[in-house]
Amino acid sequence: MSYCLNPECQKASRNRSEAKFCQYCGSKLLLGDRYRALELIGQGGFGRTFLAVDEYKPSKPRCVIKQFYPQIQGANNIQKAADLFEQEAMRLDELGQHPQIPELLAHFTQDNRQYLIQEFIDGQNLLQELEAEGIFQEAQIRQLLESLLPVLEFIHSQQVIHRDIKPANIIRRPNRELILVDFGAAKFAKETALLLTGTTIGTPGYLAPEQARGKACFASDLYSLGVTCLYLLTQISPLELFDVGEDSWVWRQYLLNNPVSEQLGYILDRLVENGTNKRYQSAAEVLRDLGFQAPIASTQSPPTRQPQYFNSTLFSTQPTLQLPPLTWKCVKTLRGHSSRVWSVTISPDSQILASSSGDQTIKLWQLSTGKEIRTLEGHNYWARTLAITPDGEILASGSDDNTIKLWQLSTGKQLRTLKGHSRWVRALTMTPDGQILASASNDQTIKLWHLNTGKELHTLTGHNDWVSTLTMTPDGQILVSGSNDQTIKLWHISTGRELHTFTAHGDWVRSLAITPDGQILASGSYDQTIKLWQLSTGQELCTLKGHTEGVRTLAITADGQILASGSDDNSIKLWHLNTGKELRTLTGHSDSIYSLVFSGDGKILVSSSKDKTIKIWRCD
Repeated sequence: MSYCLNPECQKASRNRSEAKFCQYCGSKLLLGDRYRALELIGQGGFGRTFLAVDEYKPSKPRCVIKQFYPQIQGANNIQKAADLFEQEAMRLDELGQHPQIPELLAHFTQDNRQYLIQEFIDGQNLLQELEAEGIFQEAQIRQLLESLLPVLEFIHSQQVIHRDIKPANIIRRPNRELILVDFGAAKFAKETALLLTGTTIGTPGYLAPEQARGKACFASDLYSLGVTCLYLLTQISPLELFDVGEDSWVWRQYLLNNPVSEQLGYILDRLVENGTNKRYQSAAEVLRDLGFQAPIASTQSPPTRQPQYFNSTLFSTQPTLQLPPLTWKCVKTLRGHSSRVWSVTISPDSQILASSSGDQTIKLWQLSTGKEIRTLEGHNYWARTLAITPDGEILASGSDDNTIKLWQLSTGKQLRTLKGHSRWVRALTMTPDGQILASASNDQTIKLWHLNTGKELHTLTGHNDWVSTLTMTPDGQILVSGSNDQTIKLWHISTGRELHTFTAHGDWVRSLAITPDGQILASGSYDQTIKLWQLSTGQELCTLKGHTEGVRTLAITADGQILASGSDDNSIKLWHLNTGKELRTLTGHSDSIYSLVFSGDGKILVSSSKDKTIKIWRCD
């Protein structure tokens, strides 16, 4: 069915799905000649919200139409409201860069009414989740806070207050990511509240006291988030969780076989303090009390805050681990390649080691014994880079013959050759689901490929020199690239859109690695340094110095504790990520270190070198 957008239409929901005009009032049904409203899903004092489809695209993806239809009298008021709505569209366009905020798709006027078109978020909101699955446990509340607080930090840095945080406005995608919705009306409502006597913006029970008086501040959002947590813990109306007579919260009385630690209890109590001066003043303060500590305190002045581009996964609530003294020794040296060994990688089950070489071959080895299993031949120039699918079925190799080859790892059978790059293929990485392969090339581009079909999905352009290294966030949403143009770029996988550029290295960026929790990006450069970045904010945390030549390769253990770096100074250095302390220097190769990879348990490190050898190091 098609829903007529004319607010005066008495039979708005009775049009056929293919109709172009309302058969009852004659209004045009396609908004902007592409968006068709399907059903009314929300209505308030400032407008209406519709589920819609974008008929311009062949797949007809769903979207949301927000129609501005304020119940405001007077020409001056209406014009003011219209101007503010347009300003809000511009604000939403900036906020929508964050993947935990619905993207603004369009903003325009039709039939003298203004509209916003936003991304449709598929999933259940937390109110629905609560009703379906029951009350939340402490671990779920921590996950909620640790997921949404960085979003609040981002929107507050943009001088936006949400004003209506509640379970119904937090949606969980099927991939478990939390999305904060309903921004536009909230911000706009605050501006137009002055036009309507006695108007209160927000939802009773979740409103901070100052917000109920029309004086919302950033801490008001934190209050609403705290009340949201209390409701999810108890499934009791917030109005009942506060004892007016005692002027205090009594939420603990309603915890039924659902204990909350003293630490989390303190945090929740402070979030819902009535006095704004007693309450947390920023999302960063809450994160610190949850136990998050920046890995290394930068000795430099903090840079200008960059927008957050994707959700950092769970911040650690555990104290910093103290590593015992570690002894690493080389237990095997593998010889078999007749030229430099460009890359090594280990299968997910830690059984097979794959290596690629300037001798144009790829060799498969048994990791536990160092025995050579087979040699794969097919490239006609240097085999430079490797990647294995998460299921361990497919090996991908990139070569200076400008191609990528896919191999069946168990048999060594060549499956497919991907052609598209016009220069050497220098780096490969895959999404965690094994569906998308990313490749980087000397042609200054990055290509995204569908592994099952070999189809090229996107070509990403933006670097102005060789793209030398790639990595991916653990959620598979963000691709990170490093280039000889001395920059690091973030890209959105699904859209191919460039999100951000880091520019702090003084020479080629040759290596990248991300901690398993998605918090920290490490970058290695020919400027002889390693930089650590907080991905949730774009902040440079610190610079690790110790190598005397360029840093070519990086690897991080699965527990996120140890960073390994390999250099043209022929050495491998191990660093404790939580402190930035250099733990060990491993020597034994006689030439540059080209590649490093840890086994799944972090007890084995494999290195490859220009000296034509592969070394297996074991931690005791």
